[in-house]
Amino acid sequence: MPRPFEPTEVTAILTPSPGPAPRINGPKVYGGRPGHPFLYRIPAQGERPMTFSADGLPAGLALDRDTGMITGDYPQRGDYAVTLTAANQHGQDRRPFKIVSGDTLALTPPMGWNSWYAHKFNISDRVFREAADLMVSNGMADVGYQYVNIDDGWANGLERDASWSHNDPTRIGPHRDASGNILPNRHFPDMKALTDYIHSKGLKTGIYTSPGPITCTGFAGAWQHEVQDAKRFADWGFDFLKHDWCSYGDIFKQDPDPELVKHKKPYALMGGLLARQERDLVFSLCQYGWANSWEWAAEVGGQCWRTANDLGNDLSRAVREQGDVSVPLFKVALENAEHREWSRPGAWNDPDYLFFGETEPSGKVLPYPFTPHEKYAFMSLWCLMAAPLFYSGKLAELDAFTLNLLCNPEVIEVDQDPLGQCARVITFSDETFAMIKDMDACSKALGLFNRGRSAPTDMAITWSDAGMNGPQRVRDLWRQKDLGNFTGEFRTEVPPGGVVLVRLEPSR
Repeated sequence: MPRPFEPTEVTAILTPSPGPAPRINGPKVYGGRPGHPFLYRIPAQGERPMTFSADGLPAGLALDRDTGMITGDYPQRGDYAVTLTAANQHGQDRRPFKIVSGDTLALTPPMGWNSWYAHKFNISDRVFREAADLMVSNGMADVGYQYVNIDDGWANGLERDASWSHNDPTRIGPHRDASGNILPNRHFPDMKALTDYIHSKGLKTGIYTSPGPITCTGFAGAWQHEVQDAKRFADWGFDFLKHDWCSYGDIFKQDPDPELVKHKKPYALMGGLLARQERDLVFSLCQYGWANSWEWAAEVGGQCWRTANDLGNDLSRAVREQGDVSVPLFKVALENAEHREWSRPGAWNDPDYLFFGETEPSGKVLPYPFTPHEKYAFMSLWCLMAAPLFYSGKLAELDAFTLNLLCNPEVIEVDQDPLGQCARVITFSDETFAMIKDMDACSKALGLFNRGRSAPTDMAITWSDAGMNGPQRVRDLWRQKDLGNFTGEFRTEVPPGGVVLVRLEPSR
């Protein structure tokens, strides 16, 4: 039986650089509500210039053959089979693409960038225009990253005492105008112009608020203005809303309703309002998994929802107390995977963002001590769980290793698989486990993880444990390398804190 590869220390980039020939990436299925605006930039790697075509595109949609941007309005209710083609002087690539016009948004986990761990509330119109530019120029958009999402800090805040961390006069002012419309602070002079700019790149954009009167860092929230705010976000042109619990806790305590009803109430209100807008806004519940939110979040209109506290808090605490980040990383992922039965197209458990450090409000960058092995494990866990993939680091400071880590299209396909399954966990020991995920076209994704930090370990999974039989063709996804045909089991060495991620397909 062949060995997949010789044990090595992962100190270098594993994934080969994309070649000059076209390769179409991104989801194979994409959905929205009939009559609502449609925007999709075909993600494709390869040398530019490149031309695009789309056979079977329904009426109401048009493709720009030079940019690969499909725009227009969703057609009448139904499924539409489209074939996308990208061509350049080195060849062409074709890919099936199903457009589903109906009631379900986010048929695959949303992908993009969020500002929080990169900038905290020190954000501006310029930050997001630059983020959109960078996602296109650095190749993230070419593998499916689509959303450029604003987090806390865009609205006006209230003046606090001198110790308040954002006591910045440029971010302080009236929360609303005389008609009750929420007001951006002066760092965001024209929200509609900002969303138009991001859309012109073929990307989408999101915004942030709280069901309470103020957000987590003291800016204006949506309390008692939900109807106006939902419409304003849609009129501005946003495509995504993160609704963060924050100060709603004070309202929650005073509500006499039963516990579960109180938890659902603010999200059901906003979810219903978003569904009535004239454009699609993906609804993300940032409610930290309280009251088992994974069981009811889709019911109140959510497409994704947090299943735990902020991962950044857990990681920073672990660094202070233990000096490493592996324990909370694996803990959060394994707990998130326990809720796998609630994961499906249009409904995604969210264990928080992808990030390898964070920026303090002062602007000081705090890198976390992830080893390269642990970074590969981080990305692999999120993809196997079908989690939303939002990178939250500074895009202008991406090094080659991190960019390569984020942009492996074969790994991203595991996350974007149209079946929408979260992998099941098979525990071998306190330090080792596997995750196995059914995928489209009768294949499976398999991750073998070693939580131990001291040494590599030999791991094996039998076909009976993985729910398979017969010979299987095994492909290493990080190295984009076929390893051969295996019978009965797959055995390999897994680095400390790391992963071996493969795709299994019946041998032919």
